[in-house]
Amino acid sequence: MALDASEKGFESNIENRLIESGYVQRPLVGESLDIFKKYALDTEIFIQFLEKTQHKALEQLHKVYKDNYKQKIVDRLCKELNKRGMIDCLRHGVKDYGVSLRLAYNKPVSTMNQTLIDAYEENIFTVTRQVHYSLKNNNSIDMMLSLNGLPLVVMELKNQLTHQNVENSMRQFRRDRDPHEMLFQFKKRAVVYFAVDTDEVYMTTRLDKDKTYFLPFNRGNSGGKGNPIIYNNYRTAYLWDDILQKDSLLDILFQFIYIKEDEIKDSTGEIIDKKESVIFPRYHQLDAVRKVEADVRKRGIGHNYLIQHSAGSGKTNSISWLTYRLAKLHDSSNEAVFNSVIVITDRRVLDKQLQDAVYQLEHKAGMVAKIEKDSNQLAEAIVNETRIIITTLQKFPFIMEKVGQFTRGKYAIVIDEAHSSQGGKAATAMTGILSSKTLEEAYKADQLAEDNMEDYEEKMLETIVKSGKQDNLSFFAFTATPKAKTIERFGTIGEDGLPHPFHIYSMRQAIEEGFILDVLKNYTTYKTYYNVAKQIDDDPEVAGSKATKQIAKYVSLHAHNIAQKTEIMIEHFRRVTRHKIGGRAKAMVVTSSRLHAVNYKQAFDKYIKANHYDEMKAIVAFSGTVEEKGVSYTEPLMNGFGEKELPDKFHTDEYQVLLVAEKYQTGFDEPLLHTMYVDKPLDGIKAVQTLSRLNRTCKGKNDTFVLDFVNDAEDIQKAFEPYYEVTELESTTDPNILYDLQQELDALQVYTEEEINDVCKLEFSGKKITSKTQEKLNALLDKGVNRYNTELSKEQQDDFKGSTSKYIRTYSFVLQIGPFTDISLHKLYIYLNYLLRKLPKNASEGVTLADDIALEYYRNNKVFEGSISLSVEDETKLKPTAYGKGTQPEEEKERLSSIIERMNERFGTDFTEADKLSRDQIKEDMIHDEALAQKARNNTKENFKFAYDHSFMDFVIHRMNDKSFFNKMLQNRAVYNYVKDEMFDEVYKELRKKNIT
Repeated sequence: MALDASEKGFESNIENRLIESGYVQRPLVGESLDIFKKYALDTEIFIQFLEKTQHKALEQLHKVYKDNYKQKIVDRLCKELNKRGMIDCLRHGVKDYGVSLRLAYNKPVSTMNQTLIDAYEENIFTVTRQVHYSLKNNNSIDMMLSLNGLPLVVMELKNQLTHQNVENSMRQFRRDRDPHEMLFQFKKRAVVYFAVDTDEVYMTTRLDKDKTYFLPFNRGNSGGKGNPIIYNNYRTAYLWDDILQKDSLLDILFQFIYIKEDEIKDSTGEIIDKKESVIFPRYHQLDAVRKVEADVRKRGIGHNYLIQHSAGSGKTNSISWLTYRLAKLHDSSNEAVFNSVIVITDRRVLDKQLQDAVYQLEHKAGMVAKIEKDSNQLAEAIVNETRIIITTLQKFPFIMEKVGQFTRGKYAIVIDEAHSSQGGKAATAMTGILSSKTLEEAYKADQLAEDNMEDYEEKMLETIVKSGKQDNLSFFAFTATPKAKTIERFGTIGEDGLPHPFHIYSMRQAIEEGFILDVLKNYTTYKTYYNVAKQIDDDPEVAGSKATKQIAKYVSLHAHNIAQKTEIMIEHFRRVTRHKIGGRAKAMVVTSSRLHAVNYKQAFDKYIKANHYDEMKAIVAFSGTVEEKGVSYTEPLMNGFGEKELPDKFHTDEYQVLLVAEKYQTGFDEPLLHTMYVDKPLDGIKAVQTLSRLNRTCKGKNDTFVLDFVNDAEDIQKAFEPYYEVTELESTTDPNILYDLQQELDALQVYTEEEINDVCKLEFSGKKITSKTQEKLNALLDKGVNRYNTELSKEQQDDFKGSTSKYIRTYSFVLQIGPFTDISLHKLYIYLNYLLRKLPKNASEGVTLADDIALEYYRNNKVFEGSISLSVEDETKLKPTAYGKGTQPEEEKERLSSIIERMNERFGTDFTEADKLSRDQIKEDMIHDEALAQKARNNTKENFKFAYDHSFMDFVIHRMNDKSFFNKMLQNRAVYNYVKDEMFDEVYKELRKKNIT
């Protein structure tokens, strides 16, 4: 007997699994099919549900409508579905002549209401195969799932064994399913459409012919797209064995799906229309939210969760859903698990989306408080136990004065982009505010039973406990690119004893699934070659690395450098970028400093104007005011409009290039951004965050491009590898390094134990800071400052400062990652925080060389072009917090000439030798130059030599594009000098001869 490899066999297996889990097989034939074709409803099942759950309501409507009441109810239902949509009607029911009708019952959150439990158990889930839905033709869909007669899920199934797959399913939805058919009309009937084969699942919530956009609904496979192999089952069995199970489907309908409204703007930024979308969770979103919620139910409060979801993962929706569910979470005693859920974000889009989503899910206002005014508003929201509070981390320190108002509550802290808001004093302050624990509880929790502790030590202990992990706080941190500290602070300890992300949706999976673009696919690097020379006779001694940086800065800000790169960028944009994304593509220039941004803006405007490129405009983004040559520059002044207007302005067709200095390198989502020109060193997480500005997708955007003037392809590859799949740590920060630092500091004998104790007594006295206490504090610190100045050598001072800085940073961080209490360490931490402020600052040896050096030649060469591949096999792990000094020993000084020579070796040319070009070319150029002739006529030979030497380079640069012998001259200083000197007599003689003539 042959194996059943047909599509129908696949259908049967899915149907059987659903029936086993409680679905009812429901064929539509005869009269029931005719009615379904008319209304796209199974009215028989719908009335059956009402009769079982709302008998009294039906009796009331029977009195109103008489014997025609069933038809009237169906007519009213259709009118409401067509007006309000399936989701809203399912959640909130319909009203008919003052009678409320429920269309479905969600699973009750507690077991206290038996009536609701009985009604929930009367829900009727049906599965129907080969549904002929149309009055116009005989088309049918493979499978439909309904709840109480209301169609919710439509599936097209394909089996690879019949030489068809999920692509055929999607094609069938696009080409053969008319969106005007009642069953497929947007919002009115079916909620989601699944294209399914034995390996993959895709879904959409709106059929729109060829414009239909399907999203992957796959679990992921080994860090990439697709689904893993399942023993004795289909790879896609999770869809019907998990997602479409009765309770799961109810959960999605009642607590996930919502309607999102987007504004459609024209090319000028004006709102011309609004478009609605039904948001159905993607698999990783559903999985993350449910797993986090389940873990909180199981383990309770006081645990941290790191959700590492790539850009393109839909973090805004994930945060919205998790926030809502945490706010609604109740324990077995039907008590709220959290008093409030506090969302930390700087994104305005999250504010509105969260508020809209929560209102639709809850259908009542007041659950969400957005903190827009001051700390009093935030304090009031916490005191009143507002269910969801949206604020920024910057506001937290300002409620310290309100701490006395708070009773000890239980809080969920949801952090948007954890890498930018998880550390530092503000986070410690936030933790302290929300964890007002009694001293007795602190003793018990940390098993500290010192009976004779002084009052100030008790208060200090309380501070330590507040700063560390708390059993009344749970953190839920979302980020695409976690730092090592972020993983340590929020990660979940695995079997290997190391912290790991609780849930992952990798960059690789997002790229492979098409949610973001691979920004490394088209990457070009340029190498800047330059030579500098002294312009002074002296050869002063200067610090090596400082001089090197000054020379590099001199070159990077040199007008010739800016002009050359500006030309490269603008011409590339006009030749390539502007034709992308239907002619709307934009570019970003990443500059090294605010001054660079200002100079580039001026250079761009000048080049655009000189070449009459009227269709092109550049704008600039930088903070504050930049002073150059006595002139002040600001972003609004240079752009001609306010800072807040920039994102919307840049989105319009009026502006094509955005020049940035730090601003907009993270958290900026502009889908039209196609090209990035990088003129700034990038490494690690900064490289990933900056380049990822390009990865957003939009219609017509199929690729991206990066032109990098500074970084090597290998370095960029190295930066991206830790975040390609899963970010892991090699090890964790060892708190014991604090003891090593303490021993080093103690050994230098700058302070005494008595002085440390006296400072801490002032700190924790509980009294207000007065001029008298400040006077005492300074007197205590001065003792340490005096020993530092008089008893330590220069090297020892550097060691003390370095170890002190390291100690303060490490101690602050260690408090955040776990319970760690040591009174002596905390005393030292308090003391050193004050002492460091009083220690004399080292006068940094400024090195200004701009007047001492000159740019002799300059050239940009392309050195890499192609795709930077990321290995899925090589695991790159982040390093933990390291132990090292905070300052460097004083540099050995060397001659400026030696530094320049080393710089020239490092940036020396690799130009090819040109063939058969005569030295006479440059001689002819010079003797025909009128300005040079004037100088030869009016000066002696010795004096003319200065003008000749200065002008010689200009003529060489003029010939560079010929790929001639002159390129080798620039490559080899000896050759350059030989030709220049050897030619001098001839040029002077010819110029003088010409003048006499």
